[in-house]
Amino acid sequence: MSEHLSTSHGLRLYISRQAANPARYVLEQFCCALAGWLPTVAGIALRAALYRLILRMDGLAAIENGVRLRFASNIQLGRNVYLDQGVYLHACPQGIRIGDNTFVMHGAVLHVYNFRDLPHAFIHIGRDSLIGELNVLRGQGGITVGDRVYTAPLVQMLAVNHVFADPARPIVAQGITAEGIVVEDDAWIGAGAILTDGVRVGRGAVVAAGAVVTQDAPPHTVVGGVPARVLREITPGASPAAHKLVFFSKTHSMT
Repeated sequence: MSEHLSTSHGLRLYISRQAANPARYVLEQFCCALAGWLPTVAGIALRAALYRLILRMDGLAAIENGVRLRFASNIQLGRNVYLDQGVYLHACPQGIRIGDNTFVMHGAVLHVYNFRDLPHAFIHIGRDSLIGELNVLRGQGGITVGDRVYTAPLVQMLAVNHVFADPARPIVAQGITAEGIVVEDDAWIGAGAILTDGVRVGRGAVVAAGAVVTQDAPPHTVVGGVPARVLREITPGASPAAHKLVFFSKTHSMT
């Protein structure tokens, strides 16, 4: 009897972490099983029609095969959004919103894992942006990405952190912080960069490849290093070659 109750509890817990309620779980899983595997334009067309039953689309959206959706009722896709193969969207309230003409590339994970009732758990991405291959966005504290933001492969935005101040207690028992991350319009995040909880990347800023951003990146600057610091300001009129030369000379001098 106790084993049955334990199994029943485990099943209810599993479903509660996949969809808003059991009925939504059945509907979302049915739609994904029916249409989620079908490749080519035929699959994209079928999903553009069928997935309107389980998520919000403001217009046409192209969803490739192999895209995983959890809490689909909390996902909103703007016009001409593209979700590449292997993308995973897990959208606990307050959900995931992706703006018009934004691409989310292969293997990216947008995860709003909010089972601690955090007040600002969401991922909002603006218009005309691109989330690169194998990016990981963890939105427990809220992630806001502006318009025309490009991220290279393997970028991580982690809007959550563990408290570890008490050496006498296990870290898992000390709670978390979730302050949120903001990336303003026209920023560019280089390959493998990590944005930690509580930071803001200013408008037009560039984060160098491999940087670990632990404090705000001012607008129109290049930041890089571990931890990241300002390497230069982005000034009007300078040629792309000049920017690249100064950037590489400063990053090399850090090693």
